[in-house]
Amino acid sequence: MGDEPERLDSICVYCSSSNAAAPAYMEAAAELGRTLAREGMRLVYGGGGVGLMGACAAAAHAAGGQVLGIIPAFLVGKERPLGEVETIVVQSMHERKMRMFEGSDAFVVLPGGIGTLEEVIELLSWRRLDLHTKPIVFYNPDGFWDGLLAFFRASVEHELTPPDFLQSYHVVERIEDVMPVLRGTSPEDYETDPRVARLT
Repeated sequence: MGDEPERLDSICVYCSSSNAAAPAYMEAAAELGRTLAREGMRLVYGGGGVGLMGACAAAAHAAGGQVLGIIPAFLVGKERPLGEVETIVVQSMHERKMRMFEGSDAFVVLPGGIGTLEEVIELLSWRRLDLHTKPIVFYNPDGFWDGLLAFFRASVEHELTPPDFLQSYHVVERIEDVMPVLRGTSPEDYETDPRVARLT
């Protein structure tokens, strides 16, 4: 599965690009950005300067953290990348997701819409297929992700998904719990199967 890094260096954050998101969600995203900067982690994100994405990235940058945004060209006008952070413009959504995946040691999922859901479902599908064992943490304020988590449990109860899938992610209700959970993961959680490269 390749070499294991000695520690977490880059954290990918999936989240909403909507400026209409609740203020509490925006502040949580900003707090995560500040936390990553304080912990010396690079933030890897979808490259937008709007919504939770922008709040997280701007806060991480303002706190002195390293930030890498990855955005497809057709979304540049809509999601308005932050000029002060490093941003890579790619040609497709698929390339965006692969580069975010390849450049990250772990993943944090904040509240988001259908785009966030699509990203994390693919990530979890790869986990289910044993293509990677990178840590995944859902931030679940006020039960935001409860419906999705219930679906996961139902798919196991109906024997459509193996029971060990439920051990492939973590759920926290407070932003301050994200890093302790990630740091508590075992070294094998950083492995990536080389077959992932063949999915491009």
